[in-house]
Amino acid sequence: MSPRTIVITGASDGIGAAAARRLAAAGDRVAVVGRNPRKVEAVAADTGADPFVADFSRLGDVHRLAHQLSRTYERIDVLANNAGAIAHEHRLTEDGHELTLQVNHLAPFLLTNLLLAKLVTSRASVIATSSAAARVGRIDLADPGLEKGWSMWHAYADSKLMNLLFTRALHRHHALDGLSAAAFHPGVVASSFGAGATGATRWFYSSRFGQRVMATPDRGADTLVWLATGRPPRDWAPGNFFIKRRPHR
Repeated sequence: MSPRTIVITGASDGIGAAAARRLAAAGDRVAVVGRNPRKVEAVAADTGADPFVADFSRLGDVHRLAHQLSRTYERIDVLANNAGAIAHEHRLTEDGHELTLQVNHLAPFLLTNLLLAKLVTSRASVIATSSAAARVGRIDLADPGLEKGWSMWHAYADSKLMNLLFTRALHRHHALDGLSAAAFHPGVVASSFGAGATGATRWFYSSRFGQRVMATPDRGADTLVWLATGRPPRDWAPGNFFIKRRPHR
């Protein structure tokens, strides 16, 4: 079988980098995407992957990334929308959107749609790194950026629910075109995720206690790697939300 092309956003560290290492070691051609050029280059050098720099807080970067990916690859077999963030304050991006909403949902939504024709032609899998926090998401379509009643975890949970809804929509609209979509919860992973948080969340992610009880990035990447290497619908049912390789409501 010829090597597949797998694009992983948020791959400069954490579960994205762990997944990139495992998939590249298995012989796939991997594109690692991140906002920090130094970290992206380090992961690329370590894995033999192709480096791409893009900051999802700038939608112009997403347009540029989509153009670069389309120009570089004849096909894309897997798009892993793994990049994510949690903001410690209500802040608007240069595009005018609440930061968590844009990085976690609007940017991957845009990237997927810009690449959609190539993804459909490739009969690709589109994988979203979501979270069990989606269960407490309560989206207000009149105020998706939470200009009223913003909180760090409310914004995060809403964005993760949006990831799930987008996954379902991709499945509903494009399954018959050959596109497969899935979302998954990686667990609570020891990574730089909590760097943008404050209070107890930041303490937990930086503390020795938190480091002991959280999953390693490699373990958190397990379901992502399983979805990326699997052949839907033989190995997993598209349109679902997975935790530890099992579908959940």
